[in-house]
Amino acid sequence: MSADFWAGYISGAVGIVIGNPLDLLKVRLQAKTTPTPAAAAVAAASPALAATSYLRHFESPASLVTGSAAPILGYGALNALLFVSYNRTEAALNRALDVRSSLWTTWLAGAVGGLATWVVSTPTELIKCRAQLSSPPTSSWAITRDAWRAEGLRGLYFGGTVTALRDSIGYGFYFWSYELATRWMGVGGDGLEETDMRNEAAKVLLCGGLAGIVTWASIFPLDVIKTRVQMQAFEAPTSAEGSPLLGAQGTQQQQQQQEQEQRSQSHKRAGAVQVAKAAYREGGMRVFFRGLTICSVRAFVVNAVQWAVYEWVMYEMGQGRKRPAAAAAAAAADAPAEPAGQVL
Repeated sequence: MSADFWAGYISGAVGIVIGNPLDLLKVRLQAKTTPTPAAAAVAAASPALAATSYLRHFESPASLVTGSAAPILGYGALNALLFVSYNRTEAALNRALDVRSSLWTTWLAGAVGGLATWVVSTPTELIKCRAQLSSPPTSSWAITRDAWRAEGLRGLYFGGTVTALRDSIGYGFYFWSYELATRWMGVGGDGLEETDMRNEAAKVLLCGGLAGIVTWASIFPLDVIKTRVQMQAFEAPTSAEGSPLLGAQGTQQQQQQQEQEQRSQSHKRAGAVQVAKAAYREGGMRVFFRGLTICSVRAFVVNAVQWAVYEWVMYEMGQGRKRPAAAAAAAAADAPAEPAGQVL
């Protein structure tokens, strides 16, 4: 496996562990669900107060990591696929267009990388959101099993179109904004002293955090629509044991009936356009930015750490970032000398 694969995988898993509690708040604000009636009363007044109320009224401390199993496993793979796709696409574009580095090719490569992650991000997002909103708390495995039994593979990829659009646009801005910020701050270089390394780490943290905020600000309405699309007709999976009074046969019949109801409901689900129209009628444009404050805080923290981990792993594996001038000088030094008088 390449260095960017492992750097992407490790940084993605670390980012999920750090950001899951705030992601849980974001999803609940977007889906307009509340863990308690008290939180619902506060949510009507202010999203910021609602977030504070959620922190006070979580079902249990364990609920702060609800739904993290699927993204920890899936997002590590997603991030690895993202960085590998991005790096290969950008290199191919730069070679084809005979340019050293360009911000627009960076955006395009990020968009291609984001689109490539669709196969992982759609089921991961669906399982994560449903696990975070289930009451009582339900495991990611139970959510996956329930969706598979009800609709098969199609059930796990419900909302895939809007997820692909969100990821493509979002990751385009993700890499573009990070690259722009690193150029402004002069991140990268070889032969750095220990004090310079600390300064570099601070710059990477800041650049990563800013990239996270820019990314989510650019796609947040799409993310709201995606969450609402994937949460349609959702019911938490029923425990396999069911009620002890029903017996094994009663439990089986109950599960079959629930699966039939979910199949019939799947045909009545609205698409992304219908969901967007309904959301607009509900609360105007404000509804598409509900939870953005919480999301921005999470985006800064998670992406600051994620980019720092990514750059550190790449550095340790000998693939660290270099400034454009340093990279050009290194390439010139490594290139074989041309014979005198050779005509190209």
